[in-house]
Amino acid sequence: MLTADDIATYHRDGVLVMPGLFSRAETEALQSAFERDAKIPGGHRITEANDTDVRAVYASHWRQPEFASLTRSARLLGSAQRLLDAPLYVYQLKTNAKPAFGGDKWAWHQDFLAWRLADNIARPRLVNAVVFLDDVTEFNGPVIFVPRSHTAGLVRRDRNDTARSAQHLDPDDIELTPAELAACVDQGGMVSPKGPAGSVVFFHPEIVHGSAPNMSPHPRRLAIVTYNDVANPPRPTGTPRPEYLAARNVTPLTVEDDVLAGGRA
Repeated sequence: MLTADDIATYHRDGVLVMPGLFSRAETEALQSAFERDAKIPGGHRITEANDTDVRAVYASHWRQPEFASLTRSARLLGSAQRLLDAPLYVYQLKTNAKPAFGGDKWAWHQDFLAWRLADNIARPRLVNAVVFLDDVTEFNGPVIFVPRSHTAGLVRRDRNDTARSAQHLDPDDIELTPAELAACVDQGGMVSPKGPAGSVVFFHPEIVHGSAPNMSPHPRRLAIVTYNDVANPPRPTGTPRPEYLAARNVTPLTVEDDVLAGGRA
């Protein structure tokens, strides 16, 4: 699906936007799958401070066939393979949810710091593939990226002494300081991809990003598949995190039928 210009854009800016990559029927199938999965209790289900609203759900591809199909889609897996030029597996899949009139911010951070600290991943040989499950507008808390901030490596190298959640490493735990963020923005500016449900954003594990709360009457749910080079597995030095946070099965994925279960392109 990617052109040479697309690949060059990704490596230059750290973010690549592909509008409307999945059909409305396919995203509706994913929405239904997420709604089912968000009701299943367990450590994989992260809630907001009110203990009611869902903040994130991990590893839906283990329980819902629509998400399993998504991870092997040519539009995601095939594109990710071209961006990294390597055999890949799913290191992590999560859906970040911001309900209407709710959903807290996601602090300014770089994903790779969390994965290096928590799972001892050696190199940023990963790529995030974000699928919009809802229309994303300027009003419902879109992700904001700092283009080219991935080229300088990690801005900070530690985490806070206190943790927002005992279930996962939350971006609040590795938040950039105002001075660090300002320096990054001075160099790269800010962009905020928006578009209809079914749009996809590929982004680098070291790009600086965050998002504001959703103050609108419209939900904003993002399914994020993180692919990792099979030669770059987690190597935890202590007790490994649960596999729904950091999968250790590095068997390379192969592209399969490019129509999501339950939906039609």
